[in-house]
Amino acid sequence: MFEYGAYVGLDVHKDTIAIAVARPDWGEPEYRGILPNCRKSLSRLIDSLQPPTGEALSFVYEAGPCGYGIYREITDTGHDCQVVAPTLIPRKPGDRVKTDRRDAVTLAGLHRAGQLTPVWVPDPAREAVRDLTRAREDMKVAEIKARQRLGAFLLRHRRVYSGKSRWTQAHFRWLEEQKFEISLQQLVFQEYVDAAIAAGKRTDALVAQMHEMLTDWSERPTVEALMSLRGVSTITAMTVMAELGDLTRFDTPRQLMAFLGLVPGEYSSGSRRRQGAITKTGNGHVRRLLIESAWAYRFPARKTAHLRRKCARVQVPDRVQAIAWAAQKRLCGRYWKLSHRGMPKNKVVTAIARELVGFIWAIACEVRGRPHGTRAIA
Repeated sequence: MFEYGAYVGLDVHKDTIAIAVARPDWGEPEYRGILPNCRKSLSRLIDSLQPPTGEALSFVYEAGPCGYGIYREITDTGHDCQVVAPTLIPRKPGDRVKTDRRDAVTLAGLHRAGQLTPVWVPDPAREAVRDLTRAREDMKVAEIKARQRLGAFLLRHRRVYSGKSRWTQAHFRWLEEQKFEISLQQLVFQEYVDAAIAAGKRTDALVAQMHEMLTDWSERPTVEALMSLRGVSTITAMTVMAELGDLTRFDTPRQLMAFLGLVPGEYSSGSRRRQGAITKTGNGHVRRLLIESAWAYRFPARKTAHLRRKCARVQVPDRVQAIAWAAQKRLCGRYWKLSHRGMPKNKVVTAIARELVGFIWAIACEVRGRPHGTRAIA
């Protein structure tokens, strides 16, 4: 293991950073106080901690709302920095005291002992794509909320649309025909309609931006290959790649399943083995999208015209299409078997999403030329 000149724990907040330093001689970590959270203070800290012999320093801080700016500022100086998962930091069950000082000292000591789990840090370009996909998701939530408010207002006044589908051209024409006797209610109704339309336009604008930037994105081949899977759209594939990066960094598909929190929790002791709900650790954005995609496998396996056109448009290689067809046969059959055993539909879909992750991993490996075994995925 490479030994650094010092191991520095940073407890990062919006305005301040608490500093603790652990020297490689295994003495107690030393608390160095609190500095302002700015580039100049961080640069002075690095200069003050630089050993006379010139060894590199190793910094660590928890992943959080402050992002990866500190990580990039430190690594640009030639020193090491790790961003660690807060939920995987070892903690004593009886320790009920939490302060910035204790957190910084704990991080420094655990970092020196090698007991922290770093997270994957995206490069600035990939982080920009991730911001775009998350913005689309936020705007979609705002659109759904606006539509719900409009629907609730109409229901309170016994205005119920009798058509088959809402938010179509026919539904919007019906909305234009609605009249209220009291002018204030007409004004409120129009504000709700305008809010729903504006939210939809913002969502559509971000989706268009995603399609536009995909043409020049380095992950375009993998995104287009993932689109050959049933239930995986351009938005889903782009979100997966923006959130997770290079999927081949996981040695096995089971590691990726566990990373996304789609494996069951286990509470076993002695001769008794008990498994519970999925762990729900890791990236919730990808987990939610994959569970939505898994609903597409409730129908029999079939190469639909839409799927054929999609694969032909982006020219998906035959080997990738073979993996996607194997996924259809496996997952559609799996859905039918689990459903006929009486398992609740939400649990069935979660199980399908877990196995879908394995085929996504196999396609990513195929695109990057890495060996994989599709038979061992499930």
